[in-house]
Amino acid sequence: MEKITIYCDGGARGNPGPAAVGVVYHNQQGAVVEKFGQAIGQATNNVAEYQAVLLALKKAKRLFGKQKCQQMAFAFLLDSELLVKQLNHQYKIKEKDLQALFIQIWNLWLDFGRVSFSHVPREQNIEADRLVNRALDQEKSKLF
Repeated sequence: MEKITIYCDGGARGNPGPAAVGVVYHNQQGAVVEKFGQAIGQATNNVAEYQAVLLALKKAKRLFGKQKCQQMAFAFLLDSELLVKQLNHQYKIKEKDLQALFIQIWNLWLDFGRVSFSHVPREQNIEADRLVNRALDQEKSKLF
């Protein structure tokens, strides 16, 4: 089974504030397959983290196709321990905004073979974090 590792990050400057996501896809050999950073408007840090996973799943379906995604394994590596524990059903999701995003993720998740969510230290998620900050900087420069 082919495995893709996806490093995801979301962040907001202010809470809430201008927010963005960063996602990096690696193949089994560790090579970068795709990466992107995208501003998502105003959001909290937690909403941005959820949006990163949601957009990563949507992009994976476009990159690999629905049928192939069902035959692959996707390992998400996130530096948000809260998000990992919520996605792994270890913590309840109390905020309505996050519940709605979880449902969207869950519905997309059904189109995938195997999906796992693991926590990594921030130092292991540097590239996704860099993409978040670059997207935020680009968005800020549009305002001036």
